[in-house]
Amino acid sequence: MADKPLRRYIFASDFDQTLTFNDSGYVLAELVGIPTEEFERKAKGMAKINLVQQGAEIAYLLLHDPEFKAKVRKEHLREVGKRIRLKGEIKLLYQILKGGIDGHEFDFYVLSAAPVEVILSALEDIVPPDHIFGTEFRYKPSGEIDTIVRATAGYGKVAVLDRLLEKENSGPDHVIYTGDGSSDIHVMLHINARDGLTIAVSESPGVSQIAKRTVLSSSALAVLAPILEEVAGWERYRIRSFFEANGMLIQEWERVRTDWLTLRAAAGEPSETEGAA
Repeated sequence: MADKPLRRYIFASDFDQTLTFNDSGYVLAELVGIPTEEFERKAKGMAKINLVQQGAEIAYLLLHDPEFKAKVRKEHLREVGKRIRLKGEIKLLYQILKGGIDGHEFDFYVLSAAPVEVILSALEDIVPPDHIFGTEFRYKPSGEIDTIVRATAGYGKVAVLDRLLEKENSGPDHVIYTGDGSSDIHVMLHINARDGLTIAVSESPGVSQIAKRTVLSSSALAVLAPILEEVAGWERYRIRSFFEANGMLIQEWERVRTDWLTLRAAAGEPSETEGAA
């Protein structure tokens, strides 16, 4: 009897605050001597007026902000990758997914609006370079950023994912995506509509309400829990045993549904603050 063929899946992950604890923009600002509160003010200002797609703020600053443009060079982006703090067990997560789980095979990709040099440097010897998609720049001979080639933010992530589906000859329902914030909303909606699995790794209201599952942990390996449940169909006891077999003990596992409500008085009805007659 022939062996049952492997079911192939694409596992795609954001980078900043999904595989890391902090944002590469803050690390870059600190590296080149720009106050982090100044970076935060500028990034939030662009997001507020919708000047650029969510997640592409750092790319815009590197191209158009005089202070960032004057100070940042290609080598600074590589150095940010070395300095940024990664979540634990990323390499183990990659190895487990690559090795396959119970007849399921996973191709691990990173899709992020962060500069690709940052991601390549941070994940060196963990994720193959051709499986990393970030914002790409063209540089002048001096190392100064000249123009942008591609921004993997917002709908840019959707475009990359669709190309990967075509390349891997995989169905849209065989996609797993994990992310943390508003820059992941477009791709999560795209995946949900096509019956894939979306996992949020933060309690940010925008993304946690859209993602099919939310997992909060300091370890990147934690995203395996919903994958093993939703994709492999495992019970909790088997998932715990799997983690222990890979040298990790699930010390706490709490599942809580959070309902976010904003209430106001219906038309014609006095609110509590207005008082009722």
